[in-house]
Amino acid sequence: MATVLDKELKRQVTVDGSDYTVALDPEGIRLTGKGKRNPEVELRWRDLLSGEAAIAVALNASLARKPQAAIEAEAEPSDGEASRRAPKKRAG
Repeated sequence: MATVLDKELKRQVTVDGSDYTVALDPEGIRLTGKGKRNPEVELRWRDLLSGEAAIAVALNASLARKPQAAIEAEAEPSDGEASRRAPKKRAG
């Protein structure tokens, strides 16, 4: 038989060399950077079971990523910018 989670349970984990505190309680789970007060991730059990958490994660991931075309466009100057630049000096 499993133990009922009736009070907060805290454990430390290390992810990519950074320490975090994981807190499990009857309401949900929180992941907080070591020495920080505000959780970086907070997930309620109800949201996890309803699927709302998966939707939120997918939305945040899509907003965090830039399309490759946008990244390349930022790296390359437009035609107008190239014509305004001073000509390169040639070694002579």
